[in-house]
Amino acid sequence: MENFKHLETIAVQAGYEPQNGQPRVAPIVQSTTYAYDDAQAMADLFDLKASGHFYTRLSNPTVEVLEKKMAALEGGIGAMGTSSGQSATTALVLTLCNSGDHIVSTSTIYGGTTNLLGHSFEKLGIQTTFVDQTASEEEIFAAVRPNTKLIFGEALSNPSVKVLDFEKFARVARRAGVPFAVDNTFPTPFLCRPFDFGANMIVHSTSKYSDGHACALGGMLIDKGDFDFAASDKFPAFNTPDESYHGLVYTKTFGKFAFLAKARSHVMRDFGMMMSPQNAWLTNMNLETLGLRMERHSYNAKLLAEHLSQHPKVEWVNYPSLANSPDRELAKKYLKACSGVMTFGPKGGRAAAEKLMNSLKLAKIVTHVADTRTCVLHPASTTHRQLSDSEQIATGILPELIRISCGIEHIDDIIADFDQALAAL
Repeated sequence: MENFKHLETIAVQAGYEPQNGQPRVAPIVQSTTYAYDDAQAMADLFDLKASGHFYTRLSNPTVEVLEKKMAALEGGIGAMGTSSGQSATTALVLTLCNSGDHIVSTSTIYGGTTNLLGHSFEKLGIQTTFVDQTASEEEIFAAVRPNTKLIFGEALSNPSVKVLDFEKFARVARRAGVPFAVDNTFPTPFLCRPFDFGANMIVHSTSKYSDGHACALGGMLIDKGDFDFAASDKFPAFNTPDESYHGLVYTKTFGKFAFLAKARSHVMRDFGMMMSPQNAWLTNMNLETLGLRMERHSYNAKLLAEHLSQHPKVEWVNYPSLANSPDRELAKKYLKACSGVMTFGPKGGRAAAEKLMNSLKLAKIVTHVADTRTCVLHPASTTHRQLSDSEQIATGILPELIRISCGIEHIDDIIADFDQALAAL
């Protein structure tokens, strides 16, 4: 795997190497448990003295193949598969934070993540301050507290498709002495590599482009391994004995793998959010074409965005590569292309948006994004409906906003569908 220099090759080859006579395609190990010859071997696994699989709530050979491939694609030292993108973010937070701790997050993130950080974790005593990601470094750093344990943002935000200024937030995290984590779901490692720009951890909803076919739920937590927990006084759980493991100290035992070891042996063990082997197998197979798909998604989205921006019945279009996009320069700096998601607003407000969506034929209304089929969603009434009007505006959700996820169909057919729907307004 270390000899593969190109992501296209890694996506096909990494994670599994068949031996003589073994299956060419990584098999599904659909088993909850694993047999061992003696009691001590099992005891060593439970005490983290040996590596191996002993219960699928913690690890599974099929999930491990996907973990290795995702880590290789992002340039991390390792990864942990989870049952969903939300559970990947949950594992990230619970590995780093205790009750009484604090997070600084950008405000333009997925509505479910906003709710997770701003409400669910609030009930557990973990507070989050949401900041405008276009604010200055000093303004963002002003939100940091002595008990801050994480800086968080989305590489390309859902659904507002704002490009994160990685290096600015990385500087804030270094000044605060805490990890900087990025959700890289929309760009995928083919369009953006957050570790190259200062991120320490990455999360994915693999249900989106990684799977790419809307058939397998999952998430991934990836560690670069470069945050020095041993040198920090902010994370005593990594540097003091864990009594649930007979006094094991994560940084002494696992070195740069301390974060992932704690995430799996503590959070995954206790909260049980492992990805299923079936979903891992599907995602691993679909990852093989990720590079090809991201090229087509980005190509289609760029052309559709340019077309809609010239349409007389369209009020505005938001896509980072457009000449009038405020994120155009950030996109050039951090992204190889701008992915397949955009937002736009038809003239006529919310009523026009709903009529347009009802008039589409090829593009379907679904609670999903980032798969092969073109789809649309009205976030104000669906994914972000749990937020107040002011919270929606703060995350970039306008009443007329429609999110488009461009599939890999022929661009002429996609444009024709939106033209006929706009003609109905």
